Amino acid sequence: MERLPEKFMLAMKKQLPEHEWEAFFDVYKKPPYKGVRFNPLKGGRYALNLLSPLLQAPVPWEENGYYTSENKLGASPYHFAGLFYSQEPSAMLAAPLLEAQKGERVLDLCSAPGGKGTQLAAAMQGEGLLVLNEPVFSRAKILLQNVERMGVKNAVVLSELPEKLSEKFAGYFDKILVDAPCSGEGMFRKNADEALAEWSEENVIQCAVRQKYILEEATKMLRAGGRLVYSTCTFSLPEDEGQVRQYLKNHPRMVLRRTEKIYPHTGRGEGHFAAVFDKRTDEEIPPELANKMPQENVAHVKPFKPFISRETEKAVRAFERDFFKTSVLKNLHEVNGALYALPEGMFEFKGLQVLRVGVKVGEMKNGRFEPHHALIMSARAEECKRTLNLSETDARVEKYLHGETVECDLENGWCAVCIEGITMGLGKAVNGTLKNHLPKALRANAIVKREI
Repeated sequence: MERLPEKFMLAMKKQLPEHEWEAFFDVYKKPPYKGVRFNPLKGGRYALNLLSPLLQAPVPWEENGYYTSENKLGASPYHFAGLFYSQEPSAMLAAPLLEAQKGERVLDLCSAPGGKGTQLAAAMQGEGLLVLNEPVFSRAKILLQNVERMGVKNAVVLSELPEKLSEKFAGYFDKILVDAPCSGEGMFRKNADEALAEWSEENVIQCAVRQKYILEEATKMLRAGGRLVYSTCTFSLPEDEGQVRQYLKNHPRMVLRRTEKIYPHTGRGEGHFAAVFDKRTDEEIPPELANKMPQENVAHVKPFKPFISRETEKAVRAFERDFFKTSVLKNLHEVNGALYALPEGMFEFKGLQVLRVGVKVGEMKNGRFEPHHALIMSARAEECKRTLNLSETDARVEKYLHGETVECDLENGWCAVCIEGITMGLGKAVNGTLKNHLPKALRANAIVKREI
């Protein structure tokens, strides 16, 4: 507590009732809350059985979330397999408020590192179009890693500024999440050194200005009748309630449905704020406001036409028949020998900085098709003909994650390597030996160091 900025403490005393001061500041003498969110795209409630000794109470605002006290979940092979995402409990608040549905067009405008974006993907169940954008390219690459690890099929990962996107996607999205960059007061326990070093009253004001800009651009991209959720991980009034008041004043077409704010002394989370807005259609606008409403712009977004050569189509379909039990590869598009399975309703993306469109299926090498790691991470074990299913205690799990070959009793050919029925990588069986096709960057020595 002695490290808390004095001006932050004064601001919180003005903000909170006096009888809550002691409880609020006492939390900074205690460890932060930790949480884990299971991934229904990979294993659903089955994860409860696998990790039950590490779990505490459910997180009330996220059906797949649980509190935990475990510090080393990032080194777990189940984490590598995408069965869960380590996520601070209050950070799970905003995404469910968007109520993303299968088949919708959904945008997560400030998406890295991917916690909320993969929550949205779980809600959409692989159906519809999910655009995950992160303007900072280095952070966008981390976002892509998490999208791949969690087996998301219907995502487009971009790295663009909001105004570039609003030029192209005016009135396009059904749902938009704006988890805005903020002063991070809710991170004072979780990431103490970084969050405390960056905090200042000046930074709070700068964040509020940047948030206003991001909200302006996001609103342009929301269709009439759509929903927008704005969230921060801070307690600051200029960034939270003050931002909402100004936004409603500037946007009479937007209706505030609810706000939520979590404080660590009352809400069992480090701190989060969320506001839910709906955008009125012309029919919903009261007559007295009709003349005040600006004209809504709706862009014509061209659909994307995929291409695949005959040679690649023939090779990938032969692989599909050998590897999968049924036909699962749809909307295939080839770029310089690399093959992608595109989300349904894909738009023309020329001119955008794209890290990934849908799932990278594989690539042609010397006239042969070789599958990519992302393909198996987006597949279920029961879809595959050949699987090497390892138990948690099998010594081959560690060997595989370190990139070593392991013994197997499988027919020769590509196979899915699984832990307790959850896909975690590819291998190729050759005469009783499994050749390891885990990407070098993902092997265990790198995994335990990666931020989650």
